[in-house]
Amino acid sequence: MSESKKIKTALISVYHKDGLDTIISRLHEEGVQFLSTGGTRQFIESLGYPCQAVEDLTSYPSILGGRVKTLHPKIFGGILCRRALEQDRQQTIQYGIPEIDLVIVDLYPFEDTVASGADTQAIIEKIDIGGISLIRAAAKNFNDVVIVASKHQYKPLLDILTQHGAQTTLDERRWFARQAFGVSSHYDSAIWQWFDGGEGSAFRYAMDEAHPLRYGENPHQKANFYGRLEDMFEQLNGKEISYNNLLDIEAALDLIDEFDAQPTFAIIKHNNPCGLASRSTLLDAWKDALAGDPVSAFGGVLATNQKIDLATAEEINKIFFEVIVAPDYDVEALEVLRQKKNRIILARKNGKTSNLKFRSMLGGVLAQDKDTHTETREDLKQVTTLAPTEQEVEDLLFANKIVKHCKSNAIVLARGKQLLAAGVGQTSRVDALKHAIEKAKGFGFQLEGAVMASDAFFPFPDCVEIAGNEGVKAVIQPGGSIKDELSFQYCNEHGIAMVVTGFRHFKH
Repeated sequence: MSESKKIKTALISVYHKDGLDTIISRLHEEGVQFLSTGGTRQFIESLGYPCQAVEDLTSYPSILGGRVKTLHPKIFGGILCRRALEQDRQQTIQYGIPEIDLVIVDLYPFEDTVASGADTQAIIEKIDIGGISLIRAAAKNFNDVVIVASKHQYKPLLDILTQHGAQTTLDERRWFARQAFGVSSHYDSAIWQWFDGGEGSAFRYAMDEAHPLRYGENPHQKANFYGRLEDMFEQLNGKEISYNNLLDIEAALDLIDEFDAQPTFAIIKHNNPCGLASRSTLLDAWKDALAGDPVSAFGGVLATNQKIDLATAEEINKIFFEVIVAPDYDVEALEVLRQKKNRIILARKNGKTSNLKFRSMLGGVLAQDKDTHTETREDLKQVTTLAPTEQEVEDLLFANKIVKHCKSNAIVLARGKQLLAAGVGQTSRVDALKHAIEKAKGFGFQLEGAVMASDAFFPFPDCVEIAGNEGVKAVIQPGGSIKDELSFQYCNEHGIAMVVTGFRHFKH
């Protein structure tokens, strides 16, 4: 049995016809016969090529409003017939079943229909039946049949037709079959997720387009990114984005998206904020963000909520950094930032991210909703006699947004909408605070009048005592410790204002 197979008959029934005309022309030149339905048959005939209607072969019209068109033994027999099996060949002759060597089919746009906000009935009608069945049948019989299950496979098919004519090797047919089952598994996962309605009754997630990365967290680890970065960014400069870059980019975007009222700049290193400031101008926001930790900023990831102007770009260009992400860039600013050829420059798009966060765990999957809650003034409960001033309230909310995105245990010290220092990833909250104080002083900040934010409650009053001795005047924390009253009492006795939110924000 030769692994090279000639394409003699093609069944074509597609929703997306862009680029199909060139393929049809090449197939016709190779003497391939066409079999099709409805709109696709009309499209083929409009190109000037003969095409047999499926209903003429099956003697059944399209019925039930188009729900049943290709579901017939003469179609599926022609696809599933094993050419090397004499019994199969005799049955196709007995029942007048033509062999079908190529199937080009795609699926109704179910996900697009859901995303459009369509009603239930419209969504249900976009659950493909015939198409998915044709894909599975042709992919199963890849030994004899070529399956093209998406417009994304039009080009590979056209390349084969151009180079070798209407014939394929077993390896080529197997490749198309693998792509086809990828299409069908993604499609079924999307349908299941819609029916599940976010209940999380099972874990099914399918992402197309694997992007091999140079390596994972370490050079000896293999890594891929599954998804569509092009929906999220336009890369304007730089080398290939790495695994660790992606981790920092996500951390930077999650953080910067907390700030929209003022120009804000954030600097991320190892998934934690090491500098952040909100100011009336972007240039000032950059300078004060950098002042928070100019050492850690080296080689970091930068993110802002504003268009980068020339003056800001010139200041940024003075330090080495890996990645910058912004909504847009002035032409002159982009020219400055592009002076380093490996520097990754990303312009954000409006691509949506999933609200589900998950990771592999103990041979299974740990999944949870994304932490999208951001505390507002209405969430603050004053628990001390002394109330925070208006400026302190603004700084408390500012610091609380930052500590939400720091790895636990975490403490943030801030003043005047500037991150003075963060203590992150410590095994005790006291250690986190001491680390933050040491960093702030090391970069020349005085803590008198600063505020403190904690990502979890204080089981003892030791942290407020240490912070108070350094001049901290206001504290925000979730509350909920059985010893909350001890912290409240200490603050009352030492003139410190404290508010609680009831929301913890652990980040591991």
